[in-house]
Amino acid sequence: MTAGDVLLLIGAGVLAGITSTVAGLASLVSYPALLAAGLSPLAANVTNTSALLFVAVGAGLGSRPELVGQGARIGRYGAAMFAGGAAGAALLLALPASAFERVVPVLIAGSAVVLWLQPWILARRAPDAAEGGRVILALVVLTGVYLGYFGAGGGIALLAALAVAIPEPLARVNALKNVVSGFANVVAAVVFALFGPVRWLAVLPLAAGLLVGGAIGPLIVRRLPAGLLRALIGLAALGLAASLGWNAYR
Repeated sequence: MTAGDVLLLIGAGVLAGITSTVAGLASLVSYPALLAAGLSPLAANVTNTSALLFVAVGAGLGSRPELVGQGARIGRYGAAMFAGGAAGAALLLALPASAFERVVPVLIAGSAVVLWLQPWILARRAPDAAEGGRVILALVVLTGVYLGYFGAGGGIALLAALAVAIPEPLARVNALKNVVSGFANVVAAVVFALFGPVRWLAVLPLAAGLLVGGAIGPLIVRRLPAGLLRALIGLAALGLAASLGWNAYR
């Protein structure tokens, strides 16, 4: 690692941390930065996932007002993400990198549509409907699998699932998403530390930047109108889905 690589990863980490907490797109910044620093695709993937747990730490610090009263949700959805993240990490080490390529664009595009429809869905939700229903928990587990496997856009899928389950302001749901997604990264990081080619000298500067960016992001979310935030995240998701779809189907 050269001094230039360290500075690149710190800067990319800050930007990725902000992007993650606002729109769930951290890997679009941090993963290419690791490739630019000379890591192989597999090493960049596992290194990126190992560092991304620091976004959750930073976001937790920056989102304390939004997280008040959400301890039970963090426990419930965090456990689901933990299970999914473990499965995703195992799949990454066992399956070819192309395994999810054709499914992911559809998943992310669908998540954008669900997020845009959140107000309409919540308006028609039964007043006594359970937040942690089996369907939602299953979706959270599957999102954890994807986050442990690769994760680009996984935060958007998680936000969409939580947003239609929890009838609260989007900023509070987004804060919950930022924290519970870290559970998938924690277990994946442990698996990769034991069995994967993690480059720890690259993790350190990237993690430092992600910690700072993760703390800054909630300050931005707190000031954005919910409608604008929902629109921006949805547009970013469609752009990501189009890019991934082009690479997968061409």
